[in-house]
Amino acid sequence: MFEEELISKASELGFLACGIAKAEKLQEHEDSLHEWLRNGYHSEMGYMERNIEKRLDPRELVKGTKSIICLAYNYFPNQLPDTTDPKIAKYAWGEDYHRVVKDKCYELLDWIKSQHPTVHSRVFVDSAPVMERQWAQKAGIGWIGKNSLLLRKGLGSNFFLAEIFLDLELNNSEPYLTQHCGDCTACIDTCPTQAIVQDGVIDSNKCISYLTIEKQSELNPQEKEMLNDWVFGCDVCQDVCPWNRFSQPHQEPRFTPYFSNNRDINWVEMNEEQFKDIFGKSPLTRMGFEKFKQLYLFQQGKA
Repeated sequence: MFEEELISKASELGFLACGIAKAEKLQEHEDSLHEWLRNGYHSEMGYMERNIEKRLDPRELVKGTKSIICLAYNYFPNQLPDTTDPKIAKYAWGEDYHRVVKDKCYELLDWIKSQHPTVHSRVFVDSAPVMERQWAQKAGIGWIGKNSLLLRKGLGSNFFLAEIFLDLELNNSEPYLTQHCGDCTACIDTCPTQAIVQDGVIDSNKCISYLTIEKQSELNPQEKEMLNDWVFGCDVCQDVCPWNRFSQPHQEPRFTPYFSNNRDINWVEMNEEQFKDIFGKSPLTRMGFEKFKQLYLFQQGKA
């Protein structure tokens, strides 16, 4: 069966999980999305208010879409940084995941096209108005935890999500209908800024990842104090999650940590050219040198 061969091929290419969902409107998530926006939890992310119908219905985003292939790709590192390195979320330690995971998706898509030459498709990796976690849940990859991240038994949450939209009618995977966080509130209790305001709901205004990456306006002194020494992103809610004790190191060479070849770098004296040499292919290019330096110096008490 094509679907079984597809899942097998995805595994062969290094994906942790692969599932298939029928392209339809995410009716069950419409009210919660609107409530999240009404509460202003999206902060300065104005793009979240645009293209609501496309966000909720993939057929509005890509006409003719019938099936969505959902994929998970591991990024859990096999080495830890020196304690003197800037605090950067694990997912950003290597090459930009948008490129790495998308390349893997295109490999899988090439195989799909070898079976269905006339298929029309689009690949998304944390891009465009796609509700990735909700689709991954519908495709049976895992459940959405109290920290709003997708969790999978035996794997935890240290993986990227990706989607391939197809105009093929495929057999769907069984959706993930159970929730396995139980009474655990470790992520909620440990969040340094209390950004998890209720199960699965994040107030971006308080979220360290948002403040260090997404927020475009300059951080005020109170916001800088909230960062808890993080310079890019935050791993606290994942590090304390009991399910992440099952995380296994990735096997992706392109995720080799930036710091492995830069042990002698002077972070305080770093200039823009050095920043580009080290982080030029990493997600940190999104924040840019000026913000990186400003936040790092603040954490060191030098700004």
